[in-house]
Amino acid sequence: MAAAALALFAWLAVCVSRGAPAFDSTIRGGVHSLASPVLTWAMRGITLLGSEWLLIPFGLLAVWRLAATGRKHAAALLAVSALGGEALTQILKAMFHRSRPEAYFGLNNPENYSFPSGHTIAACCFWGVLAAILAARSKSGWAKRALYALGMALAAAVGFSRVYLGMHYPSDVLAGYAVAAIWLAAMREGYGVWLRRGSRRGKPIRSEC
Repeated sequence: MAAAALALFAWLAVCVSRGAPAFDSTIRGGVHSLASPVLTWAMRGITLLGSEWLLIPFGLLAVWRLAATGRKHAAALLAVSALGGEALTQILKAMFHRSRPEAYFGLNNPENYSFPSGHTIAACCFWGVLAAILAARSKSGWAKRALYALGMALAAAVGFSRVYLGMHYPSDVLAGYAVAAIWLAAMREGYGVWLRRGSRRGKPIRSEC
């Protein structure tokens, strides 16, 4: 998965460096044709699920709650995944300097760059990891699948909202998913190495995700 995501991001990066990919305008136009007052209202709310204005306070609450219930490793995983994803976002935006498209519905665009989509990365790294953490302690297979599905649905909805509102090109959102997949795969591998080292030292650690 990480290799496929890396290949996708590399292809998108090359396309963006040479100009806007042809599919950007086609998909933007197709998504915008779905516009309605109700859908616009819903998308303006959903896009907040990838916003720092919501994720910072909610993230602090989630980290505190996990730590307070004895799940300090889970709290650290959530914090590192979210902060690492944000760091990657800012580094990549500064590297590519891609200007944002014109937003729809009279909305004002953020002042930072467009590629990749920070909201998409944040939604994947926060809601996806939180779903995995909650699923790790669930005894019900249905509950596990529901949590994973909810995490994926939230990430997908946030990405769609960014294109629908005109805040990002589709290629920005696809790149955001690719970056998040790479970062989370690296996190998962690093966490697995840490768990194996703990087992070899005679201190088995319960996996939190």
